[in-house]
Amino acid sequence: MKPPLPTLSCVVLTRGDRPAELSRSLQSLRDQQGEPVQTVVVGNGVELTGLPDWVDVLCLPENAGIPAGRNAGVARTTGDVVLFLDDDGWLPDTGTADRLRAAFAAEPRLGVVSLRIVDPEGGTTQRRHVPRLRAGDPHRSSLVTTFLGGASAVRRVAFDEAGGLPGDFFFAHEETDLAWRVLDHGWDIRYDADAPMCHPATSPARHDVYYRYNARNRVWLARRNLPVLLVPLYLGTWVVLMVLRNRDAHALRTWGRGFLEGWRTDPGPRRPMRWRTVWRMTRLGRPPVV
Repeated sequence: MKPPLPTLSCVVLTRGDRPAELSRSLQSLRDQQGEPVQTVVVGNGVELTGLPDWVDVLCLPENAGIPAGRNAGVARTTGDVVLFLDDDGWLPDTGTADRLRAAFAAEPRLGVVSLRIVDPEGGTTQRRHVPRLRAGDPHRSSLVTTFLGGASAVRRVAFDEAGGLPGDFFFAHEETDLAWRVLDHGWDIRYDADAPMCHPATSPARHDVYYRYNARNRVWLARRNLPVLLVPLYLGTWVVLMVLRNRDAHALRTWGRGFLEGWRTDPGPRRPMRWRTVWRMTRLGRPPVV
């Protein structure tokens, strides 16, 4: 007998400033084949009105940031699998929900599926949206060591075992923190190139806080999750990469201040991954030093 298909919920996070895009995102969920996708829309520091009656609306009193906002949304869902979708992203394929249900039913140790983000204008997938080092072929599916937060589906049991997303991160690297903990609990993460999610091509550096949080959270990520011997290797690698990739003096200064902030502030509970997880990530092509 085939195992029963898991139930699917979706959390859509919004600041309320993209009503047309949010409507498109919700319609793509409504159009999915199979059982209806339970949908929770989280207003992150905004009051939301005028949404369809089939949507569960959760309005937070202030902007709690991306990971805390998604955690709040997950707490309102009931599905065995939770899909995360950006409010300006949408599912172009009406069979994506059924595809996710089938994947999680077929692979008992599958913890996360990372969808392929597609630029709706040109149909391309940016290199940074392929969650592996060998990103030359975005149409190749594979097991990976991280995933894309606004285009992913997570098994609830894996999410809970890993402790959810790190709420204090606010923005940047929260998915990697969760991914490393999911892997350390023995779950798999798969990049599914045949499960597209449309999203306009943008740069994360458009956010004013990008360089600060990028640096601070990377330090927190290492301090929370890596064996002591790997912390300087991981952070040293990223200091070198940042300097080589960026010639903007203001950005480098902001990044440097964020890096120091990561050392001076509390990163949250430390649960270093096991060395067998380090080896597993290495065999998957991305050891936790880069």
